[in-house]
Amino acid sequence: MKYTGMRVLVMGLGLHGGGLESARYLAEQGAELTVTDLRDEKTLAPSLEKLQSLGVPVRCVLGRHEMADFEKADMVIKNPGVSPDSPFLKAARRIETDISLFLAASPARLTAVTGSKGKSGAASAIHWGLREGRKGAAGEGKVRLGGNITVSPLSFLDSLGPGDDVVLELSSWQLGDLRGRLREDGSGPLLKPRAAALTAIFPDHLDRYVSMEVYVADKRVIYQGQDRGDLTAAGDDQWGRSFLEETPGRPQVYAETPLPEGVSGGWLTGAEGPGLVRLYGAVPPGTAAGEIIELVPPRPLTPGRHQKKNLLAAALVLLDLGIRPESIRRSLETFPGIEHRLEFFREAGGVRFYNDTAATIPEAAAAAVAAFDRPPVLVAGGSDKNLDFGPLADAAAKVKTLILLEGSGTEKFKALLDGRGLTYLGPFDNMDQAAAAAFGAARKGDTVILSPGCASFGMFLNEFDRGRRWKEAVTRLA
Repeated sequence: MKYTGMRVLVMGLGLHGGGLESARYLAEQGAELTVTDLRDEKTLAPSLEKLQSLGVPVRCVLGRHEMADFEKADMVIKNPGVSPDSPFLKAARRIETDISLFLAASPARLTAVTGSKGKSGAASAIHWGLREGRKGAAGEGKVRLGGNITVSPLSFLDSLGPGDDVVLELSSWQLGDLRGRLREDGSGPLLKPRAAALTAIFPDHLDRYVSMEVYVADKRVIYQGQDRGDLTAAGDDQWGRSFLEETPGRPQVYAETPLPEGVSGGWLTGAEGPGLVRLYGAVPPGTAAGEIIELVPPRPLTPGRHQKKNLLAAALVLLDLGIRPESIRRSLETFPGIEHRLEFFREAGGVRFYNDTAATIPEAAAAAVAAFDRPPVLVAGGSDKNLDFGPLADAAAKVKTLILLEGSGTEKFKALLDGRGLTYLGPFDNMDQAAAAAFGAARKGDTVILSPGCASFGMFLNEFDRGRRWKEAVTRLA
């Protein structure tokens, strides 16, 4: 086995599965494992229980890191949340991630998706469309989804073959860890997606990045290993245009308004219209150069124009990967959306409740407010990532009632609200209180959204824990 006898240190067991799957995979490959995490045994209990259930010997160092572990390890598996400037990593001989281990071993065709917001929705729609499009096809292969969407691709690596498809959602941190990486045999870049899609770019993680340019530089890694046989799809905005000008792949643009003739890509039509695509040059089967094709439904199941743009990006990718237009149309009409992203989960007393906990930046929460025809009751707030809360304050002026969760970001947000004379309830220090306030504010026909516009640190383990606790609190009161 490739890693037999190798001393491997997994830095960051975490709660999303990447560290756990790295440990499982390497143990099965014969490695001698140590797991270290700054969080304690109580916080990591769910992951530790799963680790123990693997039945492999693992040494655990919790609540701290020991420099000697990094100095002695043959290889360190880095959690993407760990800054590359960590002094512990500087002592490591070799650094890998669950994504790099996967890419080095996967035989499947790869599609990669990144962006500040919308990447989970676009990646999931591509996965859904590939799966639906391949049903009943001769030699039908498997279609898998993983990456930043909280599914480590190592969890399904062993089941993959050359005829399969993998869609990876990749964060800026995961991409930064892959910068300049080549395959061990020198045959080419480690990350070379057959198709890459970049969704909307907004300021994010500026508590870790010194500027937007440095943050976006990590996003650019997604296409830097491509060639003209590969597709890059990006939006018609400042950052998207720079991606399309720079990519060594074939550029296709998705836009809010019709594209000029001769430009390959797609656009949305009106407030309630469908998404259209028109391609030039070598075009996929089932299409003709210059032909306008309707691929995105006028009213997808998940509301919001920004969601339709993500579906348009997905449609361009699916078409380039050989899925026929009629199959793309059918699959995007039935795409149900994903948990934690404008997820409708409950109706009580004529009030519809949504979970949009993955809206961790102000622009994403503002887009959620704009997705509905009438002013919603908005639950927002949390911890700060050194972001501008102006867009969320603008959106707050358009909601029926604003309910705040406590946190450092909320304190910054409140200063803007007070300055504008906008009212709010809270801040509340637990989700049950926030849910009770929402029930008190909403009336039949209203919509209530948890769309925080902030990070989750402090009150919750992560944003997904926040979303689950919101749904549980609403369910208890319904």
